[in-house]
Amino acid sequence: MPLPWTLHTKDYLRRIIRRSIHAIGFDLRRLSPSSNPALQLVKTINRFEVDLVLDVGANVGQFASELRTAGFRGELVSFEPLSRAHQDLSNAAIRDPMWQIHPRCAIGDHDGEIEINIAQNSVSSSVLPMLEAHSLAAADSAYMGTEKVPIFKLDTVAPAYFDRSNRPFLKIDTQGFEWQVLDGAHNIYPRIQGIMCELSLVPLYEGQRLWIDMIRRLEGDGFTLWSIQQGFIDPHDGRTLQVDAVFMRI
Repeated sequence: MPLPWTLHTKDYLRRIIRRSIHAIGFDLRRLSPSSNPALQLVKTINRFEVDLVLDVGANVGQFASELRTAGFRGELVSFEPLSRAHQDLSNAAIRDPMWQIHPRCAIGDHDGEIEINIAQNSVSSSVLPMLEAHSLAAADSAYMGTEKVPIFKLDTVAPAYFDRSNRPFLKIDTQGFEWQVLDGAHNIYPRIQGIMCELSLVPLYEGQRLWIDMIRRLEGDGFTLWSIQQGFIDPHDGRTLQVDAVFMRI
């Protein structure tokens, strides 16, 4: 006679499955805003009726693709300075008519040209020199070359995308260069409904501003810290080096 399917039996099976998955280095969680950062962000931008996301530092389109998977259906505009990553980004967006890729450029506090350091893992590339705390925590982040790239202020390039937008949202992933991106966005600032950026708890790039400066600046500009998501963790000692933070006008 089969055993009754009880809540205890279900819990036991869940523990066995979870233990087995952990043994091979993975995890299994119910999909929810608390377990999925992209879904959490989509819940937020839906709450504030965001209709356009400016994706600054898009790399090959990971962030935008995750937003789409999580349910965001508004317009996306991605900016990426690295030539190889920009090509991969363009390929990723080719079948999405609501996802535009801006011509290759960096975003900062002036219009002109700048040199960017190319990291082995691509995502850690930055205009700023990398510090040891970063390279020791991620061996594949070491710089392997440089590339000259046009640089523009958001005030210069973003207004062209605002014609059909009432509530744009700005995501910044520029590896320590966030402050300069904000310095170049004074004119569009009043229209920005929310900002997502990295907050470094320790210096990872030479000359970057740390978490406390970023929070003070954004709160002084009328944004409220809305959520914090797990970011960059040193695998050797478990120290949190960087988090992702969302700020909204409420």
